[in-house]
Amino acid sequence: MFYCGIVGFTGVNQVLPQLLDGLQKLEYRGYDSAGVYLNNGDQDYLEKVTGGVDNLRAALTQDGQDFAGTAGIAHTRWATHGGVSVENAHPHLSADGRFYLVHNGVIENYKELTEEYLQGVELKSETDSEVAVQLISKFVSENHLSTFDALRMMISKLDQNSAYGFLLMDRQAPDLIYVAKNKSPMLVGLSEQGNVVTSDAVGMLEVTHDFIELHDGDIAVVGKDKIDFFDKNAVQFTREPFHVDIDASEADKGTYPFYMLKEIDEQAIVIRHLLDRYLDENGVHIGGAILDEIKAADRLYIIAAGTSYHAGLAGARMFEQWAGIPTEVHISSEFAYEQPLLSAKPFFIFLTQSGETADSREVLQNINEQGYHSLTLTNVEKSTLWREATYALPLLAGPEIAVASTKAYVAQVALEAIIAYAVAGDRVDFNLHKDLSEIAVDIQAIVDDKATLEKAAADFLGDAKNAFYIGRGVDSSVSLEAALKLKEISYVQAEGFAAGELKHGTLALIEEGTPVFAIISQSKTAGLVRGNVSETTARGSKTYTIVTKSLAKADDDYILPDVNELLSPLLTVVPTQLLAYYASLQRGLNVDRPRNLAKSVTVQ
Repeated sequence: MFYCGIVGFTGVNQVLPQLLDGLQKLEYRGYDSAGVYLNNGDQDYLEKVTGGVDNLRAALTQDGQDFAGTAGIAHTRWATHGGVSVENAHPHLSADGRFYLVHNGVIENYKELTEEYLQGVELKSETDSEVAVQLISKFVSENHLSTFDALRMMISKLDQNSAYGFLLMDRQAPDLIYVAKNKSPMLVGLSEQGNVVTSDAVGMLEVTHDFIELHDGDIAVVGKDKIDFFDKNAVQFTREPFHVDIDASEADKGTYPFYMLKEIDEQAIVIRHLLDRYLDENGVHIGGAILDEIKAADRLYIIAAGTSYHAGLAGARMFEQWAGIPTEVHISSEFAYEQPLLSAKPFFIFLTQSGETADSREVLQNINEQGYHSLTLTNVEKSTLWREATYALPLLAGPEIAVASTKAYVAQVALEAIIAYAVAGDRVDFNLHKDLSEIAVDIQAIVDDKATLEKAAADFLGDAKNAFYIGRGVDSSVSLEAALKLKEISYVQAEGFAAGELKHGTLALIEEGTPVFAIISQSKTAGLVRGNVSETTARGSKTYTIVTKSLAKADDDYILPDVNELLSPLLTVVPTQLLAYYASLQRGLNVDRPRNLAKSVTVQ
């Protein structure tokens, strides 16, 4: 996997401040190293550091040079090919000193290309990315090609499974940025100050809100007052820009110490946004064609990964129990290469925060080739899975910057509930608008009670090396998400599973002091879960119960309001998010940037 943040800017004024600010907003994509290349027409500058953008800012100040430029490219890296070092940081420079390149993606056949074409070139890094810039230089000098044609020739040599987002600058054309894209998100932004390139619109919202997305195989030549677009066959085309209706301040932490806490606090607002768009007192406002296709399906297939997969597990129960449609949930990286036997009239629902999840896209491409229809629920309009699905609906969660997803999960579950409710029609007799409105109020009450959960994290997870979340029914699905949150940001080895599975092996791991968190919101299985909790207590565990009010007992630890049982994940997940947050904070870790992880999984 490879995740990086990329920004570029060619304009009429100095671009370094915007490049650094944009790069800082994209650090959720990688923070092992950072670098910037600037060119002012007469002189150019390259600076690379290990660590994040703050280190890059410091290096630029300490060097004592006047780093100036009206065009530049910058990159923040998450290491894969080669360790964390200045040499492996981007931008990479060609051996002849002419070309500078940044790259997001993976070149699958970089070793073979090195053997075939670069025997006489001394590579300065261990990366696959440097191979690309050295090839461009070689093709320009030996084949007498233009920069544009050399870029195309380099791309033609890449393995078909390779993913790339390239930004290339040529010292002989210092105001141009060459851009190429395949399986890695890339946007060109338009402004009166010049034109920008970014791997995520969030990185350049201070400059512009108007963007043109590149599709796979596209190449753009970006100047300060002109942009030329070409398809994979070098045929020039035009594409209309789209407007990103997000205030730049939404991507800032404001007064919060970490994005994750801000995003947890925003979950009540997210539900209200969904209600405003999709469900009011007069009914559901979702396109009739979407609902008709779901109703006509004999089976739904929810495709997702990570947190989105856990949201799919919650949503599947709504589609089955409310709408009466059999529903399966699949991990995209498995489904892509081992597709099960499908029903006669399947319909696919893709859950993805970024809209760029590579494994999910692989599935979408496969089912498109088979002629099946699909719906993408994503937080990023105009993203790849948005464009390539039959239908798409926005999650309306706003920018989610912390690596550990929180509000996107709540948005996905809530939107699944609205769709299932609309499809169910007369099969259900409750008022979902009322229920979700009350849940938004209840979420606000939980996030206002942070002190209780901060203390619980200290008492139960302070020195824990492992922990367990258990539940039954939909609570077991929430247990998976709760354990994922805890492990990914606190590094506590956490497992979530169906409580009834304890006696089938996991009890062997329970010892004196092991934290066990039980989620109890399902009336049918509440007593069974309590029995499972007792099994762990008898073996020395420290237990913490999260229980809805009507099922609570005097010695339960955290009591939640009663809600429709299939909507309970919207509430039960919130205390577990805060427990994970405080467990990480109390360990002195960077909550937003856990080790070895980044936000968007844009290659397989």
